[in-house]
Amino acid sequence: MPLTNVSRMSRTLMFSAVIVIALYLALCAALWVFQRALIYYPQPRAVESPLLTLSRSDAQVLVSVREHEGPKALIYFGGNAEDVSRNLPAFSSAFADHALYFLHYRGYGGSTGSPSEEALARDALALFDKVYASHSQVALVGRSLGSGVAVRLASQRPASRLVLITPYNSLAELAARQFPMFPVRWLLQDRFESWRYARQISVPTLLMAAEHDEVIARSSTQRLFQHFAPGVAVLRVVPGVGHNSISASPDYLKLLGSAL
Repeated sequence: MPLTNVSRMSRTLMFSAVIVIALYLALCAALWVFQRALIYYPQPRAVESPLLTLSRSDAQVLVSVREHEGPKALIYFGGNAEDVSRNLPAFSSAFADHALYFLHYRGYGGSTGSPSEEALARDALALFDKVYASHSQVALVGRSLGSGVAVRLASQRPASRLVLITPYNSLAELAARQFPMFPVRWLLQDRFESWRYARQISVPTLLMAAEHDEVIARSSTQRLFQHFAPGVAVLRVVPGVGHNSISASPDYLKLLGSAL
């Protein structure tokens, strides 16, 4: 092959490599900029109920409430695309002796502001402190994304019980599995490393996994379970359900009730 052709081919290959690298870096940049849009999917509030407003320095955070006198209260943290108010009817019936508090994350259900891991953690602390002032036994329930909020809160405040529904070991692990081509562990801002907080939990804890969870691998839930101290947590698998259908199982509220 003439040298001119070899040189031309080399330049073409080099140019193609530069294009591929530039495209890859552009995708990494886009993932960095828009990552929270891939994590949080704000939902409107569908069920009307009394509302508690947490006035934060940078947001007004709403909480759907079913008030009840007495020592017991339950705080619920939902999934990334969940309208938590939809749980009120079933929970009100199942847990008649509990005051109920369902946190609408920033941007969800009429709450203002933008969601982030640190913002949700601060709002959860503020809500717990307000509830604990009136109720001495505060159970925490977190589903999917909310399991990371709940386990972190339980490591910082005197919760009476902890229930984690379809929980994960860390969001960073899940993201790395979903986007294997990208350096997610370097790019991710909201990591939700639940395993870090599980080590500090001492209250009775239930982990509920869906048998056919298509979003959170059982291995991730199992790894989280192994980070709890011996005797603190139990892991139960709800048969015949997936990640989003677990709450439709007749075993769902029964398991919740047994843990509370």
